[in-house]
Amino acid sequence: KPRHNKTFGGLALDANLKSRNAEARCGVQVIDLRTGDAVHWLRMEGMVDELYDVVALPDMRRPMALGFKTDEIRRVLSIDA
Repeated sequence: KPRHNKTFGGLALDANLKSRNAEARCGVQVIDLRTGDAVHWLRMEGMVDELYDVVALPDMRRPMALGFKTDEIRRVLSIDA
C-alpha cells in the first residue's frame, strides 16, 4: 500500500490508483519468470498493512518461528497444499 509521508508520498503508484479509482491492497504475487504470469497470489487484509520482506527458501515447506510470550501464535494462518 502507498505510504503517505515525505519519503514515499507522491509516487507514480498514487496517481495510477487514483486514475483507475482503485484502492491499494497488501499481498504477495508469485510470478513465473519465464512467462511473466502471476501464477499464485495471496491478499492480506485486517491488521497487516505492509510487508517489509519476502524470501523464498528452497526445499523448505512451511518454515516458521513463533513465540509463546505474545499472542501471535493465535493469529497464524496455515494453508496446506
